[in-house]
Amino acid sequence: MSEAVLESMIAKYMATSQPVYYFGWQGGEPTLMGIDFFRKVVDLQKKFGRWGATVSNGLQTNATLINDDLASLFFRYKFLVGVSIDGPDDIHDRYRQNSGRSGSHSDVLRGIECLLRHRVELNALVLVSSANIHRAEEVYRYLCGMGIHHHQYIPCAEFSAKGHKQPYAVSGKEWGDFLCKIFDRWIQKDTRKVSVRNFDAIINHMAQGQYTVCHQAGNCSQYFVVEHNGDVYPCDFFVEPHRKLGNIAEHSWEELQRSPRYQGFGRQKSQWSAECTVCEYLRYCSGDCLKYRFHQTRDPKNRSCLCQGLKTFFRHTLPRFEKLVISFLNERATGRPGHPGQWIDRLPEINIRRNDPCYCVSGKPFKHCHGAGIRKKQSRSP
Repeated sequence: MSEAVLESMIAKYMATSQPVYYFGWQGGEPTLMGIDFFRKVVDLQKKFGRWGATVSNGLQTNATLINDDLASLFFRYKFLVGVSIDGPDDIHDRYRQNSGRSGSHSDVLRGIECLLRHRVELNALVLVSSANIHRAEEVYRYLCGMGIHHHQYIPCAEFSAKGHKQPYAVSGKEWGDFLCKIFDRWIQKDTRKVSVRNFDAIINHMAQGQYTVCHQAGNCSQYFVVEHNGDVYPCDFFVEPHRKLGNIAEHSWEELQRSPRYQGFGRQKSQWSAECTVCEYLRYCSGDCLKYRFHQTRDPKNRSCLCQGLKTFFRHTLPRFEKLVISFLNERATGRPGHPGQWIDRLPEINIRRNDPCYCVSGKPFKHCHGAGIRKKQSRSP
């Protein structure tokens, strides 16, 4: 990314009114840009930031190029660094190899050690593939043993042009089983020590009625992807020529947000199947990410290829999530972790009327969105 594109992107974004300005730096491998690039990022954010504004930088890296200078800068400016690591070396090195076809695990560990030494806030991004799908507990223990207590597990769900699952990818059933095993290990004694983003999202929605990850929401118009040349797209899973929204050097932020292509892309999220509408778990997935619904055809009414596994996971965990959230809420009320009071014995209800906008930000009335299934179920009652 050239300095001109970088400045245009930061200037136009920070000219908008936001409670927090979020930047996510990823590639490819963003650390290939070198430390001077990230120094320029910070300088531009200071230049165009309003007085009192909060800026949040996140960076996703394989950590192989992390050094003391980079780590020091990331600590100073509070970058949240996500490191791609899939488990112990025999797992990680199966698919993560360098140009010489050697495994990268040892280089990743050096990068992690450098980040930890400089007290950089980091989390582990685990791609769940055929390499680790049957070793969930081992991967979890390995990360915790390294002192990494923020985890994010991402399913590798890839298909050929003919719609066949790739040999390195995982099935919906496998994904559900993997999540259940992670949960069973986590729920035993780590609920207040280890943050698993997949679980935090459910807890947050139960406790506050809000979504913290994009695939839970009912609209995909949530952020922009800006490519190295300034071209803008609606999602990092859909950087495709026919989805290009414009160029950051040529269009204002408001023009890009109002783009019919951007708005139309976002609306597809809530165009889920009739089966999803009456599903008891809809509020926790909103039909799942479009990437996993477009696995055979580009029809948003397709069921997610991970649906079977998500249902298994929700069925296996939601009652225990509910108990956990109630205990969290009581602890907050008493101010005594581990000693819940008796003020709350059920989850807070989402207070919403049928004609109110749905809480998932789809833009639809509740009765035509997440509330549609409730009405249909009631109409079928004797």
